[in-house]
Amino acid sequence: MAEIYAGGGRFDRALGLYDEAVRLNPERGETYIGKGVLLLNLKRFEEAETVFTQGLVHAPESHFGHFYRGKALEAQEKRTEAKEAYRQAIDRAKRFEPAYQALFKLYEYDEDLQAAIQLYHEFEVSVTPRDNAFRKDFVRFLVKQKDYEQALDILEQLIVDEPQDVQVQIQRALVYVEMKEPHRAVTELEEILQAHPSELRVRDYLGWLYEQIDDDEKALDAYRTNIDLDATFYDSRIHLGILLYRLARYDEAVRHLTQAVGLKPSNSETHLLLGLSYLQANEFEQATSAFEKGLEYHPNDEALRFNLGAAYDKLDRFPDVVREMEAVLALNPDHTDALNYLGYSYADRGINGEEAVELTRRAVALKPDNGAYVDSLGWALFKVGKVAEALREIQRAAELVEDDPVIFEHLGEIYLIQEHRDAAKAAWIRALELDPHNEKLIKRFREVGFGSPPHLPEEPLKEDAQVSQYADPVISGVPVPRTGGHRGQPATRQVNP
Repeated sequence: MAEIYAGGGRFDRALGLYDEAVRLNPERGETYIGKGVLLLNLKRFEEAETVFTQGLVHAPESHFGHFYRGKALEAQEKRTEAKEAYRQAIDRAKRFEPAYQALFKLYEYDEDLQAAIQLYHEFEVSVTPRDNAFRKDFVRFLVKQKDYEQALDILEQLIVDEPQDVQVQIQRALVYVEMKEPHRAVTELEEILQAHPSELRVRDYLGWLYEQIDDDEKALDAYRTNIDLDATFYDSRIHLGILLYRLARYDEAVRHLTQAVGLKPSNSETHLLLGLSYLQANEFEQATSAFEKGLEYHPNDEALRFNLGAAYDKLDRFPDVVREMEAVLALNPDHTDALNYLGYSYADRGINGEEAVELTRRAVALKPDNGAYVDSLGWALFKVGKVAEALREIQRAAELVEDDPVIFEHLGEIYLIQEHRDAAKAAWIRALELDPHNEKLIKRFREVGFGSPPHLPEEPLKEDAQVSQYADPVISGVPVPRTGGHRGQPATRQVNP
């Protein structure tokens, strides 16, 4: 009757009946175990443990009793006692598979390789050497422990036992990836596709592997083949978009990432990647819309908010930039890119000087060897008149990052104000070597009496002179603040297949 009431959701009535059954026959261990299972399902773990312990006094050989007591102990994070309970269950029922699985997961949690290996071999002898689920779990654990050879041995046997199990062959390919042997993994997946050409997941993995060995054309072909076979296959659609983005083919990336957004509109990554592609394609309004749409689904997504702020900056909407960067810092006060972006923005505009110093100083404190952050701090100090301290910081930035033209431009400006004209000229020449299309600096170079920079024509640049893609982007005369190494560089998240 207690079991019937429990099945009907009348738990208090069921517990009362178990108690009555115990009163009538206190030596029947199974009654305690039934009550304990109900308490376990009700997440009353401490009570369940007590009841199982009482039941095992009367039924010490019950493997179910020991097993479920282990579950109650594990739920209370008493893992050592839980292991012993599962071991007691196995000792009483050598073929009781759930106890092996539960004990294995605890060994895996503790990363106890030797105990896991011993348990696996015991399972092979006592239960079966051909339990695919247990073998796959064990392979996964071995790979985490970097015991690749033993993992491959088990996978070889799995493939012999189940030659049609494509997932096992994929798992072997991924072991090769972990072993830093991507070419072996590629060969493995290519062989699978010869036998199973409609396996989209396999081809998608293969495309990712082609990327790892820098064969981008084959990767593109793999993703496109999948999309041709199934236009709704999201993974290949987004991986194709990411690869096109990485190859700076932004218009194509936008097309596929737009499709990906349509397939999974609530996925923050798709909106982020689409927005970044628009940014790189100089489609700033569309970038803003993409980030804003993503925030409708994920209002607390730091990457979306940060890059929305960067997009607003491209549109010269500075109050909106400030709002978004402050929102990022409200979510994460240690977001170094936002600290640097906002601080540098204030400094370069000559506003909120002390706050600019404080923000950039916090960024440097969190990442003291980031040359861009150090330079931002130096520039903020320079703007509030602390020239000597500014020079020390920017000199250190130049030591940390030897190929950032912005740093050398700032360095030259400080040398100039200190009347170290030769040092200023040398710093600016270095900046122009790194970025020969910086029209603003070329003009400044001539205005202060340095003549024309070396290797540049004497005549002034035309107003419509083409600016390199590597030049410092300028909006209304104000350089776009850097985010983490270069100005205007977006903050992304790693997206894995």
